[in-house]
Amino acid sequence: MSYGAAPALQEAVYDRLMQDSALQALVSGAIHDALPPATPPGTFVLIGPEEVRDRSDRSGGGAEHRLTISVISDAAGFQTAKSVAAAVSDALIDAPLTLSRGRLVGLWFRRAQARRTEQGQGRRIDLTFHARVED
Repeated sequence: MSYGAAPALQEAVYDRLMQDSALQALVSGAIHDALPPATPPGTFVLIGPEEVRDRSDRSGGGAEHRLTISVISDAAGFQTAKSVAAAVSDALIDAPLTLSRGRLVGLWFRRAQARRTEQGQGRRIDLTFHARVED
């Protein structure tokens, strides 16, 4: 197994989200890979936790990355958060991500969980993607 391509995968995902015009129209650059010190108002995207499993084979090292990308919003209802989550999904599925290390075999949407936060005042959608990387 190799975890070596993990930084390259995160960088490629972040760059793709930042470059997607439909997503940018909704969040105006509010894409973070660390939770801001004070939760910003409005709606933002957070590249979150990752779980990695060995997927090496005879041809070489490889890994499956389970990425969580969250949409966090203080908008009333789920409509805003769901629109942003859909844009995140659209930006990543079938995107030609180029990694600075390793090669992306594929990136697939696996699931989403939408819930209320902060005593019902906020909304959060956690999107889970699986990425297969060869190193």
